[in-house]
Amino acid sequence: MPYVTDRYDPLDVEILRDPYPVLADLRVREPVFWHEGMGSWALTRYADSVRVLRDHETFARDPRRTGGTVPEPSLSVQTLDPPQQNRVRSLFMSALRGQDLPTVEDRAGILVRERLEQLASAGAFDAVAEIAVPLSVAVVADLLGVEAPPYGEFAEVSDAIMRSMDGGLDPALVEPGRIARQQLSNLVDSWFAASTRPGLLARVRQAVAPDADALTRLYVKNTARVMFQGGYSTMAAAVGNAVHTLLAHPGALEQMKDSALLATGVDELVRFDGPVQGTTRTAVRACRIGGVDIEAGQKVVPLFAAANRDPAAFARADELVLDRSPNRHLGYGWGPHSCIGTTVAQAGLRALVAALNDHPSQLAAAGDGVRRRTATMRAFETLPAVLLP
Repeated sequence: MPYVTDRYDPLDVEILRDPYPVLADLRVREPVFWHEGMGSWALTRYADSVRVLRDHETFARDPRRTGGTVPEPSLSVQTLDPPQQNRVRSLFMSALRGQDLPTVEDRAGILVRERLEQLASAGAFDAVAEIAVPLSVAVVADLLGVEAPPYGEFAEVSDAIMRSMDGGLDPALVEPGRIARQQLSNLVDSWFAASTRPGLLARVRQAVAPDADALTRLYVKNTARVMFQGGYSTMAAAVGNAVHTLLAHPGALEQMKDSALLATGVDELVRFDGPVQGTTRTAVRACRIGGVDIEAGQKVVPLFAAANRDPAAFARADELVLDRSPNRHLGYGWGPHSCIGTTVAQAGLRALVAALNDHPSQLAAAGDGVRRRTATMRAFETLPAVLLP
């Protein structure tokens, strides 16, 4: 069994800054490799990653299928595999389709324009704290139909949950994450009990039968929590990455004034430097991937960052191609376990790009950004920027 941990440490400063050269080399030399720190086989090729995400019979997301356990607060639509997942996911997807997403996008655009007006004369600012966080909290709260919690407080809770996803690499992150999940669960409980606003949450609540069993209600409530936190953290990371990419590619923002390029360009920003770096599955039975034998019970991690730069799947994979189509990237995952809020995250990104293009000032870098020390989510801790006249 090959061990290549010394070549790929997802928490190494240089890997956090730019993982793509190392991943490209691994994709050629060891496309399926064992990572001792994660205790998993890691996949770097697009085709292998999609195969694992599609084959629910062979690769389980639900730990209980391979003898594991799941604590009650973690039981959600993202825990279950099809077909057990279908009922709850369908409930949320139907509610999502019933939302007025163009209006959500319009309101997101208003928020960004207001923030830019406030920041235009403020000198250098942190694009994460001043744009990514408030935009993401507001958009997800608007979608669900709940009052947005205080930006800073919610960001701290969400960050603790996000960091705990790397608990396999750093066990000290697990307990703060558990506490944060409980805090967020209490907030969601209050929404279910008191919120009367129209939105996705109201539709879900109406669709749950009055005589639904306690387990179904638990899954629904936990899924609402996952959707709020996951939607926020994914969108905040995507916004930060997108701003960084636009700053590094002069002219890209201007090109997306073209409405056709705005639609495809936002998708390309996510492929080029996406928020979700990978996900874990467990082999239900022995199988073979990329010439490597996988034993039953072993974990497999498709590395989305590597798959999204695979030249076998994407021409000019290391270039930002704003008119790329089709663009079946894995920036938000794939299939039944992809982020439920993908469409609203894309709406938020479109609102951001359009607002930046409408503003008379030019967005410019004001220093080097600092990457957050997380492996599962690729995000910025801080990203200095300035609006130039």
